[in-house]
Amino acid sequence: MESPIYDIEGFSQKNDLKSFRKIYHISRNSEIRKWFWGILIGGGIFLLLPWTQNIRAKGKVTTLNQYERPQEINALISGRIAKWYKREGDLLEEGDTILVLNEIKPEYLDPNLINNTKLQLDQKQLSAEGYMQKAATADVQNQALIEAKAFKLQSLDNKITQQRLKIQNDSAEIIAIKTELAAYQRQIDAARKLYENGAISLVELEKRSVNFQNSTAKIAISQNKLMQSRQELSNLFIEKNSVIQEYNDKIAKTQGDKYGAISNAASSEADVAKLENQFQNYSIRNEMYVVRAPQSGQLVFANKSGIGEVVKEGERIINIVPTDQSKAVEIFVEPVDLPLIQLGQPVRFIFDGYPAIVFSGWPQTYFGTFAGKVSAIESNVSINGKFRVLVAEDKSYKKWPKTIRMGNGAKGIALMKNVPIFYEIWRNINGFPPEYYIQENTKNSKK
Repeated sequence: MESPIYDIEGFSQKNDLKSFRKIYHISRNSEIRKWFWGILIGGGIFLLLPWTQNIRAKGKVTTLNQYERPQEINALISGRIAKWYKREGDLLEEGDTILVLNEIKPEYLDPNLINNTKLQLDQKQLSAEGYMQKAATADVQNQALIEAKAFKLQSLDNKITQQRLKIQNDSAEIIAIKTELAAYQRQIDAARKLYENGAISLVELEKRSVNFQNSTAKIAISQNKLMQSRQELSNLFIEKNSVIQEYNDKIAKTQGDKYGAISNAASSEADVAKLENQFQNYSIRNEMYVVRAPQSGQLVFANKSGIGEVVKEGERIINIVPTDQSKAVEIFVEPVDLPLIQLGQPVRFIFDGYPAIVFSGWPQTYFGTFAGKVSAIESNVSINGKFRVLVAEDKSYKKWPKTIRMGNGAKGIALMKNVPIFYEIWRNINGFPPEYYIQENTKNSKK
């Protein structure tokens, strides 16, 4: 009776050991260690993989050149709309007529304003030429008076020389008469003594007395002639001074006429310049009545729409979007990242409306992105507290879509240095900025 009991107990112990082993896997080899080391080695390899550092920024599509951006066409003059030649949505070529204005200012309403101004200008030019000719005539008159004055003075100088010679002759004649009178005086004195002694007759004495009296009369006449000659010489000097004064007055008058004519000519030339300015202004204003397209583009908005509406000077009339555009993207970079952005640095873009797949850190695996290069960096901070960076299309990579429009949103990824993944994780944990390096092509371009 005891044997079955032992068998049952032995069977029970045997079954309990199998269950124990099945539950606790005592005899089974564990795979956890293999998985642990596999994950550890795989994670180490993953951390050593290269990672391209980048800076992300949002922006929008714009143009590389400012004259290719949407622009306003403003009225250069005030006027009333007379006729529209284009409507919103029309494509424009450079020089196409968009609309025509009519004049509204009273001072420009004369339809013959330009012709009348040209006539006034021509008359003023003739007046200026007349004054210049008058000044030239006065100059000729002045030269003639100077020559006439010289001839007149030369003639008077000759007369003065002759008069002086005449005075010398009269003086010599008086001296001769005085010598003759002294001889007659001696003769009459001797005759009186001879008459008293009875040597000569009374007739002889009277004859000598008559000769003496004649000589005395000749002296008086000669002295009067000398005085008259001297007076005539004085008159000649007076006449010479009078001629000098007369011709000086005439020369001064002609010079005054000359300078007066020159002054009038200068005034007329000033009026001519003023009228020429007015004529050019009127001619240019006449061309401003026609509003033309400054460049090829599309008319997208008209601020004024009706016929007869009045536009003010400088007021916007229409908006034009140029057709030829060198598209670019403007992104705004944080001040802390600005020193890392350099001209020519590569940037990848994701445009709104264009699907893309991006694996951050591996630009070679990007799909649907577009490439660009930094073209300009503004030195002044924008209103949003960031710095504006302009990125142009990188034509060596995939071309940008032609369907993108001005203002389309874009997300930029500025590519920087290649570092291991563990370094990038450590940098982000510590909040350090991306490392900066200058590419070889950038160095060469700077050289």
